[in-house]
Amino acid sequence: MNRKKALVVFSGGQDSTTCMFHALKKYDEVELVTFMYGQRHALEIDVARKIADEHGLKHHVLDMDLLSQLAPNALTHDMQIDEDGGMPNTFVPARNMIFLSFASALAYQIKAGVIITGVSQTDFSGYPDCRNNFIQSMNLTANLAMDADFEIETPLMWLDKKETWALADGLGKLEYIRENTLTCYEGVPGDGCGTCPACELRNAGLEAYLKERGNDGVLSNPGS
Repeated sequence: MNRKKALVVFSGGQDSTTCMFHALKKYDEVELVTFMYGQRHALEIDVARKIADEHGLKHHVLDMDLLSQLAPNALTHDMQIDEDGGMPNTFVPARNMIFLSFASALAYQIKAGVIITGVSQTDFSGYPDCRNNFIQSMNLTANLAMDADFEIETPLMWLDKKETWALADGLGKLEYIRENTLTCYEGVPGDGCGTCPACELRNAGLEAYLKERGNDGVLSNPGS
C-alpha cells in the first residue's frame, strides 16, 4: 500500500471536507469516496460531487442503499429527529462499519495506504461507531482481512466542533467549508436550518471559535 496516497470517506459535510483539506496538505495523492445509502438529505451527494470537481479530485460514489432497508432511522426515513436520551434515532446501525469495509476494499484496489474518516469521539452524538476503540478494531480487521497495511486516520477524533473549525481556519478553508458544505439533517447547505441537532452543534462550535478568535461570535450570512 502507498502511504503517500489517501482515500477520504467524504460526505460533503463540514467534518469530511475538513479532512479532505487536511489530506491535500499531508499526502501526495488524494481520492474521495461517497456513499449513497438512501439518506433523506441526499443533496449531500451533489454537494460532494461539486466539491470534488472544484478541487480536481477523483471521486468514487458507491451505492449502499441496502442500509436504508435494514432498520428504521431518522436519516433514511421520514421520522421526527429525536436525540434526547438513549441512542439517537439518527443512528444508522453498522453504517461506519460498512462504509469503512467498502472504503478499505476500494483503497486496496487503488493502492491507497491511508483511509481518512471524520469521526469524533468528542462530538460523537452518542454513536458507538464514532469511538476510537471501534476505529482501531476496524483498522486491525481490514488489515487482517486483506493482508494489507492500511492506516485508518481520524484527524478529528479528539476535537470538538470549535476545535474542528479552528483546524479548518488553520488550513485557510474556514469560509469555504462554511459556505459550501452540507451538514444539516434537513438538507439545507451552508449554515443549515439552524434548528436540527447537526446544525446546533456545527453553529455553536463556529460561534465559540469566532468568539475565541476575536470576532463577536455572532453568525452572519456567509460571504457578508
